[in-house]
Amino acid sequence: MKISLSWLRQYVQIDITPAEVADLLTNIGLEVEGETVVEMIKGGLKGLLIGEVLTCQRHPNADKLSLTTVKVAEDKILSIVCGAPNVAAGQKVVVATEGCTVHPTEGEPFTIKKGKIRGEASEGMICAEDEIGLGKSHDGILILPADAPVGKLFAEYQKLESDLVWDINLTPNRCDAMGHYGVAFDLAAAMQIQLQKSPKAQRADVSAFAQLPSTNNLPISIDIKDANQCPRYAGICIENVSVQPSPKWLQNRLIALGLNPINNIVDVTNFVLHELGQPLHAFDYEAIAGQKITVQTLAAATKFKTLDGVERSLHADDLMICDGTNAPLCMAGVFGGEHSGVKASTKNIFLEIAHFNPIQIRKSSMRHNLRTDAATRFEKTTDINQISYALQRAALLIIETAGGNLASPLLDFYPVPLAKVQVQLSYYNVNRLLGLTIPPSELKAILAALDMDILSETETGLLLAVPTNKADVNREADVIEEILRIYGYNRVETPTTLSSILSFEARPNPVKVKNLIADMLASAGFNEMMATSMCKSAYFKQMMPSTEAELVYVNNTSNQHLDIMRADMIFSGLEVIAHNQNRQNSDLRLYEFGKTYHQKGEKKYQEQQHLSLFMTGATFATNWLQKEAKMSDFFHLKSAVELVLQRLGIAAGSYQQQNLPEDNELFAFGLNFGRGKQPIVQFGQVKKSILVEMGIKNPVFYADFNWDNLLKMIEKQKIGFKSLPKFPVVRRDLALVVDKNQKFAQIEEIANKTAKKLLKEIHLFDHFENETYQAQGKKSYAVSFLFQDEQKTLRDADIDALMSQLIAQFEKQLQAVVRK
Repeated sequence: MKISLSWLRQYVQIDITPAEVADLLTNIGLEVEGETVVEMIKGGLKGLLIGEVLTCQRHPNADKLSLTTVKVAEDKILSIVCGAPNVAAGQKVVVATEGCTVHPTEGEPFTIKKGKIRGEASEGMICAEDEIGLGKSHDGILILPADAPVGKLFAEYQKLESDLVWDINLTPNRCDAMGHYGVAFDLAAAMQIQLQKSPKAQRADVSAFAQLPSTNNLPISIDIKDANQCPRYAGICIENVSVQPSPKWLQNRLIALGLNPINNIVDVTNFVLHELGQPLHAFDYEAIAGQKITVQTLAAATKFKTLDGVERSLHADDLMICDGTNAPLCMAGVFGGEHSGVKASTKNIFLEIAHFNPIQIRKSSMRHNLRTDAATRFEKTTDINQISYALQRAALLIIETAGGNLASPLLDFYPVPLAKVQVQLSYYNVNRLLGLTIPPSELKAILAALDMDILSETETGLLLAVPTNKADVNREADVIEEILRIYGYNRVETPTTLSSILSFEARPNPVKVKNLIADMLASAGFNEMMATSMCKSAYFKQMMPSTEAELVYVNNTSNQHLDIMRADMIFSGLEVIAHNQNRQNSDLRLYEFGKTYHQKGEKKYQEQQHLSLFMTGATFATNWLQKEAKMSDFFHLKSAVELVLQRLGIAAGSYQQQNLPEDNELFAFGLNFGRGKQPIVQFGQVKKSILVEMGIKNPVFYADFNWDNLLKMIEKQKIGFKSLPKFPVVRRDLALVVDKNQKFAQIEEIANKTAKKLLKEIHLFDHFENETYQAQGKKSYAVSFLFQDEQKTLRDADIDALMSQLIAQFEKQLQAVVRK
């Protein structure tokens, strides 16, 4: 939110520096994130002086140029060559001297230099209005009144002001500070308490409204269909207005905030919005059929063209401002309609102001992607009890800037007035929660500065009435937070003593385990990704329909497409891969720690922690040594999966391996590792149909670890140690012809069971198929076995006996044939 310093000064006397104001605002919760100096005229007329033309004669070498002498100070006279036809001796003019940078209305700024023009010296420039950004005329130089003081800065003579505008990071609960007056009110309170000054924020006086003459020339009626959606609605008609550009002061206020002035009527409504945080809207009275305003919802798919010329299809819950024929005029609290807005030909207006249900407004705003200034204020809620004041303020400004007269009574629908919330405040709780002692006298001063009425007082505390503009202050803790804001966070002393508790961390420490694996994956070339936990339900309905009954839906008004909590990690990663591939970054290794969410029966929800791995594209960039890229495949992923398990101390023989079922919804093929009924990880190549739906061209390999189960598995692991072996390792190789569907994992399992005590490692180092084997439905595995006895050196006879046992088991269980 943008806040103008000069605008704040209208409501509170500020005698501290802008930097001190910014610090004070930040300290009371209105964080200043940045500042901008706004110049009402480009360049701010800096360096321009008022001069007097002493002499003027024709240039000897050019018919259209003049030689002038110009006095710019008591002791400084400049020779200037001027091309303007209207220059003459005795004139007061605007002079740009050497080194001055001028900013023309059109074109780039340029700096004045001494030089010669057609052989004659020129030490400056006598300026036309378009040359200094004051207008578009270039008919001649700008001539000032005869009493303009020579040597005075032209910016001071013009009383040109610059403004300092702050970007305020306004938290969602601060609906009371959504306008300049609300910020000024907080600033005044802080200056009273923290700086011991005595400013008090003052709103503009609207007492003149009661004295305005009024007719009933423009009859109007109001019909609110649902008071829950519109608790208060007020309006008044004004006749014979003249729609024209706003006065300069009003335009400057809006320009400073980055707004474009439109006309005096619309600009007044925008001014009051940014002054009080209360949106208003002006209708062309002639566009209101039946002279009746109806606040209601319309049938779904009703067409409505908004001010930006876009025809929108309404939702059945969109609250609309309609006329007497139920035709929509405006999307309540969000955006006006094209045909009912104020135009240059408008003579009579209906000025509306209202308080709408904030949830309703936010839903409509997000649904139609209309993030207007009005919507952002209504969705935080506005002060329902300032509506009458704000309407009177706007009406007075419209009559001041556009003329006209009141032409109807002030209509105000407010069936259930909102009373101030009463809160019991305990002195003990104030001091307990803040960790300091605030004397009752200072506490009362803070409450008075916050405009909180003291209804009654006891020895132990106060009964307070909280202003209705503080919608989030409903409890004692809320009041204490307000007190601390104004008292000053920086005034809270740092404790001189610290207390500590000796505790033991859980084993394993989940954070340390996660960091351990993250570091390992990063060293293996993976990059960490962090996706939102929300996802599109369409993904699961189209590609994982079996999960539909378990989906956890959320009411996400910020992005309606992200309507569920993710039930699987895969689509988050695929979105990231698609995003990167669309930007020519297709070689990816990604990992993410995150959660999935499932509904198990009615109102029973389950969260699971996961670690996901994704691999796609080339494993490394091509270079002069490796001219062809090696693409990621299933075995690269399998290696990464086994690396994770190995780093966690989970041995290969401690879990079972199974092929994923063919009817798996995610994988074209893959493996599942588990221990008993506990799944550890499933991984494989993602189905091509899913990749096509996600717009991904390259194959993707995905692994999904059940992180909760992994943490349970390593919970009871003990760290062991053993001495370095003294005796050598013996290697033997074996070539086995097996069925073409045979997995190496089963060979590994048989070998570990048969030679458990002496077999240290087993590796597959070759895989061979030829036409003969293919015809027989066979293939050949070349396997290496590493044997070691920690008590003695193994003899050939010992190894031969073990190999015979292994061959016998392979022949028996796998019908394998040893290839010799």
